[in-house]
Amino acid sequence: MVETLKSMIRDIPDFPKKGILFKDLTPLLSDPVSFRRMVDMMAERYEGQGIDMVVGVEARGFIIGAALAYRLGAGVILIRKPGKLPYKTHHTIYELEYGTDQLEIHQDAIKPGQKVVIADDLLATGGTMKAAVDLVDKFDGEIVECAFLVELEFLKGREKLHKKVFSLMSF
Repeated sequence: MVETLKSMIRDIPDFPKKGILFKDLTPLLSDPVSFRRMVDMMAERYEGQGIDMVVGVEARGFIIGAALAYRLGAGVILIRKPGKLPYKTHHTIYELEYGTDQLEIHQDAIKPGQKVVIADDLLATGGTMKAAVDLVDKFDGEIVECAFLVELEFLKGREKLHKKVFSLMSF
């Protein structure tokens, strides 16, 4: 089943810049049967664990996070780029290969004791997810796991996270 889903991800050479082999998930996401299978397979991992919130990381993590939250009967929380959330926020600055960036979360997003899964589409170097983990750690909730549709294992992103990591498929 995972191999069928994996076969739907297309490689785009030299995107967004020369030397990068981009994993395009849109064919998998646009196929209703495959999308449903992917969500169901990810959700099965968390069933019965009392997940309260799924945090989706901008932007493709919103797709994975919202679908997963719906399937689990959990709330969905957004981690966004600066200036996109309307209420008071916590923010963090993190390093990229080419500079720095920021992420924000509402200050009232997670209540103490809530069980949280942080979801994104792809784990590469881990910088963005590390920043998301740092934001969620500001609350007294419990990060159950960081969940990804795809992991690029050769980039060793999970080593930065110091949390449990689940990837449905890896390259």
